[in-house]
This record gives sequence, C-alpha cells and structure tokens, in this order.
Amino acid sequence: MDRTIFRWINDLSGHSTVIDDWWKFYAKAGIVLFAVLLLLAYFDARRNDDHEALAASIWAGGAALVALGIGQLIGRTVGRARPYDTLDHVHLLVARTTDFSFPSDHATVAGAVAVGILLANRRWGTVAMISAALMAFARVYVGAHYPGDVLAGLLLGATVAVAGHMVVVPLLRRLVDRVSATPVRRLVTSAA
Repeated sequence: MDRTIFRWINDLSGHSTVIDDWWKFYAKAGIVLFAVLLLLAYFDARRNDDHEALAASIWAGGAALVALGIGQLIGRTVGRARPYDTLDHVHLLVARTTDFSFPSDHATVAGAVAVGILLANRRWGTVAMISAALMAFARVYVGAHYPGDVLAGLLLGATVAVAGHMVVVPLLRRLVDRVSATPVRRLVTSAA
C-alpha cells in the first residue's frame, strides 16, 4: 500500500517544470516557514499578553527539537531505505542522502510545530497544520520519502507536542509569569 500511494503521488511529478520546481523548493526550504510561524505565534501571544499562549509557542519550538531527537533514534533503529534506493523509476527532484527514510525529519518537525502552535493559537495553528500537510505531500512528491515515513513523522511530532503541552507548558507558564514581573518583561509582553 505504501509503495502504491508513493507511486501515485510521485508519478504526478515530471510533467511540469514550474510545478516540480515549486514542490522541490517547498520540500527543501519550506521548513523555514515553520520557524516563521513559531515567531508569529510567539509575538502574537506577547502582543496580547497571553502567558499561556506564549508558553505554548515556546514549547512548540522545543517540541520540534525533542521530536527530531526521538525520530533520529527511531530512524537509526529501523533503518528504512529511501524510495529511490529500493524502487525503479522514481522521479527524484532533490539530492540523494545517505540517512534513513523513516520517519521523515521534515514531517516530524512540521508535525510538532503545527500541533504545538495549534495548541497556542488557533489561527496560526491552522496555517501551520495546512503547511505541515503540504510538507508531507512535498516530501513524497519529490521522491524523498514513502507516505508512511511522512505520516509517522507527523504523528511523532504531534504526539510529542501534545504530551509536552500537558507537562512542559504549565512549567513554562510559571516561568513566563515570573519573567513578566522583572525588568526583562519585554521578552514576554508588550503591555506597559
């Protein structure tokens, strides 16, 4: 099933240079969008003096790092080969790598940031969720991952974001509350 869906998505590539170039760009550089979304959620929470959302936006960035670390451990254990190493006639639009395919690092980070931001701010979170789905699609479209790799990455990232939201965000919230009463309060609020 994974290979069948991979073929269906990957076979969409190779027909239009403009479309291929867009998906190739997003598959490689689209991860920067998630850093921008993290900053937007942070500054939105800061502007609204919303300590809970601020703590959640900080955790969203942390969740990406934690999920990526867990994903690296899983990937080294599973050692799944990339589609272009196991299948013939893959439309590969990005450079080959020597690391594992499962789970996708890009999708793991995207899933963690998207769900983390969604828990902090519904508006930016919705943008992040759509962007994460597009990132997952892009990584298959360019031939870098199987659909199962990106779905596992999204799920891993989302799971870490939710688990940490319950454990880490309350601690961060208390820290934000304390910082808001100090001379460096401008880090956490724009209120006078």
